[in-house]
Amino acid sequence: MASNFQPLPRLKAKQIREYGKQYYIDDQGVRLPSVTTILSATKPQEDRDRLAQWQQRVGVEEAYRISSTAGRRGTGTHKHIERYLLGEEVTCPEGIKPYWESVEPVLQEIEDVRLVEGNIFHYDLRYAGRVDCVASYRGVPCVCDWKTADYPKGSIERLYDYPIQLAAYAGAVNHSYKDSGIEINHAMLVVAIPEMPAEVFWFEPAVVTDFWCRWQERVKTFWQRQGW
Repeated sequence: MASNFQPLPRLKAKQIREYGKQYYIDDQGVRLPSVTTILSATKPQEDRDRLAQWQQRVGVEEAYRISSTAGRRGTGTHKHIERYLLGEEVTCPEGIKPYWESVEPVLQEIEDVRLVEGNIFHYDLRYAGRVDCVASYRGVPCVCDWKTADYPKGSIERLYDYPIQLAAYAGAVNHSYKDSGIEINHAMLVVAIPEMPAEVFWFEPAVVTDFWCRWQERVKTFWQRQGW
């Protein structure tokens, strides 16, 4: 059970989708593209080719089925993690239970939860997102992101854009809450896997900084393509 809940003020935002892109609109009416929209729009060609080859190999219908199933289980797992971190009772359906059992030991080491499923904005770089969690893991403040998979990722190279996504969230948390005295320099990506302990990828400040630089380049590319 998470302890020492010291919540950051929640930021209001409305989410909309236009032509396959997701945007966040704050309470002042400022509209900013999501982190995932920017990453998708600036995805390297080799990643696009890899996805196309996979779809061709398994077939379009099967690829859609696999992606839809993964999306549902990811959403369900996120909801149960959110309940746990907020101190609520967690009762998992059978489809989610293997992922919950994988990730629960990691959650038991989470404390000082500051934000769960919170909207964040970076007005200087013009992007927004929704961070899974801001808390401390083994005593170190960090941003946390939860993923699910059928098999271990094994290495950081197989995480593709996920570390960049985490760095983007860390930067937006620091920007959104700069008046709260918070500064996040660490990040953690947790991958829940059925019948296995969850994989924990821990990113030290130097690594987060490296991915932050890569993120800034992706943002720059995105806005250049928009004509800014």
